[in-house]
Amino acid sequence: MQEKPKVVITKTRGVESAAKDFSFTEADIPAASGLVASYRARAWEAFKRQTLPDVTLDAWRRTDIHTMPVDAFKLSSKYNNLPSVPNDLLNPLVADQHGGQIVLFRGGSKIDLDASLAQQGVIFTDFKTAQEKYPDIVAKILGQTVNVEEGKFAALAGAFSQNGIVLYVPKNVKIERPLHSILWGPGANLAHISHLLVFIDEGASATYVHESASPTESGDALHAGIVEIKVMQGASLKFVELQSWGKHVWNFSHERIRVERDGNLDWIFGAIGSKLTKNFSELDLAGEGATGRMSGFYFTDGTQHLDHDTQQNHLAPHTTSDLLFKGALKGKSRSVWQGMIYVAKGAEKTDGYQANRNIILDEGARADSIPGLEILADDVRCTHGATVGKLEEEPIFYLKSRGIPQKDAERIVVEGFFDPIMQRIPFEGVRERFQQAILEKMG
Repeated sequence: MQEKPKVVITKTRGVESAAKDFSFTEADIPAASGLVASYRARAWEAFKRQTLPDVTLDAWRRTDIHTMPVDAFKLSSKYNNLPSVPNDLLNPLVADQHGGQIVLFRGGSKIDLDASLAQQGVIFTDFKTAQEKYPDIVAKILGQTVNVEEGKFAALAGAFSQNGIVLYVPKNVKIERPLHSILWGPGANLAHISHLLVFIDEGASATYVHESASPTESGDALHAGIVEIKVMQGASLKFVELQSWGKHVWNFSHERIRVERDGNLDWIFGAIGSKLTKNFSELDLAGEGATGRMSGFYFTDGTQHLDHDTQQNHLAPHTTSDLLFKGALKGKSRSVWQGMIYVAKGAEKTDGYQANRNIILDEGARADSIPGLEILADDVRCTHGATVGKLEEEPIFYLKSRGIPQKDAERIVVEGFFDPIMQRIPFEGVRERFQQAILEKMG
């Protein structure tokens, strides 16, 4: 018997009202067995118990989702007449080939992995195939870094994920060519739920690019996702994560990467799409000598609202983290960046840095930047900084004095502002596509 969605009565600012909730039921949970089935059951229980977050919660104080039409989103597998994946998303990242590419779309996936990598034991497949063929690999990571109790959307993604990726790189295997996955989510009033699992075993290395995208359509759509990654002892991962959802998409994700002893992570994040985004991104430096770099860029226009909540957790001695996020804002859009460097007791010789830089291009735009430190160890070096300002007049004046029109001068300055982040994207084709998106936002 299907359980009906609960209705919770809440009081906010003295007004009593019925709290909205999704119309999803237990019957909507994808079929699973063994470990995955028990994981989904736990997530379902958490999903039923938790209510949608509101502005009374500190993490959500600047992001109000009360207008989101939660009861309109459908998990139906019907996918007729939806737009297909654009060719520019499918282009090889390097030369004329990938190490592997997976395209996730409503109702299925297309998987391609170089035979030589498969022979070395590399697993790069969709979540459904992995739980059937590689349950031992799934067990190494599922639910190990992100807890479904962390929030309503973590529970939602854990219970209902329709699509996902599992990447496993065996010990000491070095993948030279990049791996690429695309989550393609067109359609209005649809919910796209994803789960990424990555395990880079001891001494291994890989570069992995994941893109989430859709066209802009009328109505509303939803994406909720979980990203769980482990970088084991002496391993290395470059993870490039790009978001270009249509401007009708409400986008929510919980992401955590755990780096063990002497492991190295380079995490690059770019966002230009969605109607509203709330993204929790956490880096756990769990082993001595672990290092992690987090680089992000975002460009908002119209009424877009992007909220990135980052955390650098130093849990062991001699760990190093470096975060730089840059954003530009136009129209009446808004960005929120909340950052925290946490140093656990005993994590001596920690070196942590975080910075957020924002350019306001229109009077109606707004950027909130909130850095933070929580330090429980003595011998550490941790610094942070944040800036919000308009375009500097001096470089624009210089360019105009050389005969460059005002709009072109502004575009050049904004391109220069983003360039240090763009250069961290290791693929020219991806850089060019996002640079083109920035140009289009500049008008």
